[in-house]
Amino acid sequence: MPRTALRTGSAWPAALALAFAWACSGGSSAGDASLADLPATPDLAQSDTDPGALDVPASDVSAPCSVLFGLPNDKTGLTSDQCQPSCRCGGKDFTPPAYTESQIAAIAAMVPLDTLPPLAEDPYAHPESHVPAPDKVCGVLLDAQVPGGYHLQTYDGVNAAVAAGARVTHENACGLCSPLQDLVVYMRNPDLTDPVRQCGLVGMFNGDDAQMQCLRDLGFDENCARIWFYNTKNTQAKCQDLCMNALDQPYHNPDGTLNACLVCDEVQSGPVFKAVAGRNRRNTGLPSSMCRPCSEVLPIVHDYR
Repeated sequence: MPRTALRTGSAWPAALALAFAWACSGGSSAGDASLADLPATPDLAQSDTDPGALDVPASDVSAPCSVLFGLPNDKTGLTSDQCQPSCRCGGKDFTPPAYTESQIAAIAAMVPLDTLPPLAEDPYAHPESHVPAPDKVCGVLLDAQVPGGYHLQTYDGVNAAVAAGARVTHENACGLCSPLQDLVVYMRNPDLTDPVRQCGLVGMFNGDDAQMQCLRDLGFDENCARIWFYNTKNTQAKCQDLCMNALDQPYHNPDGTLNACLVCDEVQSGPVFKAVAGRNRRNTGLPSSMCRPCSEVLPIVHDYR
């Protein structure tokens, strides 16, 4: 039966450790039941069907999830048996497409038609005001009057977004990293650790303005760069000792858990980041060198034609 898929430490070592934590952060994310049932999608480059109704074969995905979702590298600390860029367990059968540069460039060329207000203050100053909304999804609504133009809209779940004619772009309410410009940064950089680490070092020695410019140079728009900036500042304040101790450690312990620095970052900085940014890798269906449980992954193909 076919199934349908949705288309400020003060020393050099401290700077390295805290930049490392920032580069790997992105907020904790719990999957919700309505998203957990979304199955796999075929390679986007091979599909010429309607990008909201791709029929794929069903498979047995009743097995519990013992393998994490991600794209491990030499810094991950896990083997390819422990972490893979697919989810075939717990009600999911999903392998993200290998997006080509032409497909990514087409997304980058799209035109956002909404002007988001600037992030004027540090959201970590009032964390109680910034709570993730995992029961929501963010959708891209194309505007027929503007070639390539789109609006971002938060919907009460997948069904509501599809009914409105929107393409779901990530789980959670829309936020400051929801624009497709920021999606493209994630798509082009499976591991942002090294470049973002360099931005952290730039800020350490050249100041906040230089750090922000470094983030912009990675491709993030102004608001998304700024929430990343505030995220690292909060982690620096809350997790410095743990991150110093984890400086030379891989991202994961041998049992698959995150190292203590990254756990601290997730607990202390993650919820606010997710609430304000909206988009992170796993709720966008993109694997990274930090591996995540499949229950936290949104199965989605990014096709906004």
